[in-house]
Amino acid sequence: MHAYEVQAKVIKALAHPVRLRILDILREEEQCVCHITAVLGLRQPYVSQQLAILRAAGLVSARKEGLNIYYRVEDERVLALMDLVQNLVRDRVERAGGIFALPPPIGPPPSCSCPKCRARRRGKKRPKKGWRKSNA
Repeated sequence: MHAYEVQAKVIKALAHPVRLRILDILREEEQCVCHITAVLGLRQPYVSQQLAILRAAGLVSARKEGLNIYYRVEDERVLALMDLVQNLVRDRVERAGGIFALPPPIGPPPSCSCPKCRARRRGKKRPKKGWRKSNA
């Protein structure tokens, strides 16, 4: 594959609002599929499909812990790229006299039943575990 083809694959993976939102959810720390699904308010198969596209482009990685699959941003530079694009769009919208609004901050959704979210709701911080790459 040529360099431009690889670049196009990454850019294509970023060119979807749900995938951008997923990366934003993963900005601070790894999250399980059920958490991402609850935050987005979308069906799990659709979210998993979007995560598979992000994984195929090398933008996120996954690890399995028990029954849960946790995802994280593979390279922090993708977040810097998202910030750059966001600032570019904000400047263009504001120059045109529009208002640029970001989505509300992301917090643990009450409907997520993963161990991490349950621990957060109880006020406990879950210890971070080492990353194991998986084929999940």
